[in-house]
Amino acid sequence: MTEPQNTNTSGMPAAAQQDSVDAILRRLATRAMGLTGADIERIVREARLKARRGKRAIRYQDIEDGIRGDRPPVPHDLRWRFAYHEAGHAVVHHALDLGPIRSLHIDTGQGGYNLVGFHAWATDTRDWYENMLTMLMAGRAAEKQMLKRVSSGSGGSDDSDLARATRLAFDMERTLGFGSGHPLLYRPHRDPGAVLDRDPELVARVHARLEAALDRAETILRRRRTAFHALAKALFDAQAMDETAVLHILTDSELLRGS
Repeated sequence: MTEPQNTNTSGMPAAAQQDSVDAILRRLATRAMGLTGADIERIVREARLKARRGKRAIRYQDIEDGIRGDRPPVPHDLRWRFAYHEAGHAVVHHALDLGPIRSLHIDTGQGGYNLVGFHAWATDTRDWYENMLTMLMAGRAAEKQMLKRVSSGSGGSDDSDLARATRLAFDMERTLGFGSGHPLLYRPHRDPGAVLDRDPELVARVHARLEAALDRAETILRRRRTAFHALAKALFDAQAMDETAVLHILTDSELLRGS
């Protein structure tokens, strides 16, 4: 005979109740990443006031609504695009063992984004830079693979995927010693765009690196389609995922591939 389980007033086992509470707190913490302490204090204060006015206990939805502010829901099609894009980055980041994936987000005023870390022991080699290029191009590769067309979401600003990848490929050719033409020359420049505009041969070499990284990212996503599809679906549903949730999907999918 098994011993009776400790239960709360609703009949849920105490351990399950605690797991549920922990999951809610983790989700809220993930949704709140990027906010200041003052922001969170204000959100909690307003949520308590809302609950008090309704003569009820504070709810998860009160806090989540406060985090989201007055932003309208992300349209269905755009939400899928964000989910595919960020899942693509995460799957390739994990496949190339670049480091931990802290969180993924698709419910922001500026679109989707990810928070990732990098293993210090693997940096500064040619392979590492090529892996970085592949990871940066993975969001575009994911859109291309799933939607058959790409958006401007990977470009358009100085901190975009395409901007970072272009600067990285430029530095590989000009300053890091990995160039296919005169690799020993150190030739820095404050404005890579100006150099590229007047050097067609350099443009061709830099673009070839980006094309190779894009093709490689697409290959990784095809080989890990189970993980990619599962992560994109989970991210679409949750809109924000922490490291534990992301890693659970990626490692489970790897076990399925190996079985």
